[in-house]
Amino acid sequence: MPEVDKKVVGNYWEQVKPTILGPYMMDDYGFPASAGKFRFGIEEQVVEKLIQNLDRNGAALDLGSGMGFWAEKFAYSFARVDALERSSSLYLDLEKRCSKHSNMRAFLGDALSFQPDQRYQLIFLGGLLMYLDENDVVILLKRLKQCLEPGGIILCRESTVRDQTLILKGEYNAVYRSVKSYASLFQKCDLALRHKEKNEAYILLQMGCESIDKWKTIMPKPFQVLSWVGHLTYWGLRVGNPLIQKVPGVFKIPFPKLENHFLVVEVATDLSNDQLSVNV
Repeated sequence: MPEVDKKVVGNYWEQVKPTILGPYMMDDYGFPASAGKFRFGIEEQVVEKLIQNLDRNGAALDLGSGMGFWAEKFAYSFARVDALERSSSLYLDLEKRCSKHSNMRAFLGDALSFQPDQRYQLIFLGGLLMYLDENDVVILLKRLKQCLEPGGIILCRESTVRDQTLILKGEYNAVYRSVKSYASLFQKCDLALRHKEKNEAYILLQMGCESIDKWKTIMPKPFQVLSWVGHLTYWGLRVGNPLIQKVPGVFKIPFPKLENHFLVVEVATDLSNDQLSVNV
């Protein structure tokens, strides 16, 4: 049985609001727009560090680009940028953003059927693999591997779990895998996980999301006052960061349930050594 219903995934993303919070799945929590800007700003710093050694005269590909925030960032760093988005509502904003940059091209379509016409120094997957079955992940990665320039990388930013794979069904479908599971999938494609890094901004805000989800279960909807609770939660996290992220570890509490990692993936060159990448 497939892990993910592609139709359900497609329907969900067609309804996502084209806001700074929508693609981050932080709508309906009462967070201010600054929460999305805060997360993107921190992630920008991490990504810039991870891609600093790439040839900026090359091209970048952003698959599942949403409204194009990442694609636009890459347009300032690389000679050419291609951005693909499946959701027609998000694509409208992506197209507008691309129109401001002569080195950007926007495509509307599915990642599994997209046929690149060039090779890339950077292929960015900003939360795409979690919506694909394992077989589709392998198919996609094997094709993308052929599109990498020498020295190029695939950079994944994926929501993860600590241990067992978590599959969500219903109106929202997703597969949350561990970093070790992703390393094994990469290895099946003759790719190697060269570096992993926790997405601290995601984890901080996920603490808020999961706390507010709990609040919603115990408080009747008329009394949830999310506009207040969301703002207070967000600013409480900001003021308490980074100490607040250390508290669950001190008490050995697996919170938040979901994490997020940046995964730097390269073409495997020495398979005997690349076996080590699975032990993460």
